[in-house]
Amino acid sequence: MRTRGNSSQLPAVLTIAGSDPSGGAGIQADLKTFAACGVFGLSALTAVTVQNTVGVREVWPIPPRLVAAQIDAVVEDLGAAATKIGMLATAGVVDAVASAIGRHALQNVVLDTVLLSTSAAPLLDADGVERLREALLPLATVVTANVPEAAAITGVAIASVADARRAAAALRAMGARAAIVKGGHLDGPPVDVLDDGASVIELAGERIESSNTHGTGCTFASAIAARLALGDSLETAARSAKAYVTEAIRHAPGLGRGRGPLAHFVS
Repeated sequence: MRTRGNSSQLPAVLTIAGSDPSGGAGIQADLKTFAACGVFGLSALTAVTVQNTVGVREVWPIPPRLVAAQIDAVVEDLGAAATKIGMLATAGVVDAVASAIGRHALQNVVLDTVLLSTSAAPLLDADGVERLREALLPLATVVTANVPEAAAITGVAIASVADARRAAAALRAMGARAAIVKGGHLDGPPVDVLDDGASVIELAGERIESSNTHGTGCTFASAIAARLALGDSLETAARSAKAYVTEAIRHAPGLGRGRGPLAHFVS
């Protein structure tokens, strides 16, 4: 893997994810987040979706060979100071991505466990979930999962912050170096639990009542990847990403008839 020539050069960050033509989630949200956070975005497309703020209509996975070829092409030329992984669609794509991470010795890998869309459409097949557990979790610098995703992957029922702590520990036991279980689906303040093996930190936040939450998970994981590429510690990156998403929800443009997109370029 090619490394950056000097410390002042703009870091390149790779997103491996699906396309959202409405621009609120997926590759489109990731690239906006990278730009807002001051890094240069690279992308490898895993699936073409037909969706908007109301829901997902169709999903067309990209063949695993083409996913791998995209990763090879950009990393061999531009390098990647961090990699964010989102929607993977199929087990074959999961394996292709895991192989590419090893082949290029990719660092600062942020795995966002995208299993369902905001509208509850499945975005990873059953075999893919199993391969994610076996092949990708052990390669992750940090895995980010909301409550339903963390529960589905670990089997831990999550109804409280204490449960989220247990789920984060279970994700680490599956091989991830660190895990963040996001608290947006729990009652009360949205407390995220960060377990890095050395400590467990509860990241408090403000709950904003809003229907404009399309792509929050993608945006959060991408912001963490960007901050890691810029040299932040994981805790600092997670706190920064949480604050960024909060403001992006607060200042959302109010577009669409369903779950609207965020304001990715909020100051």
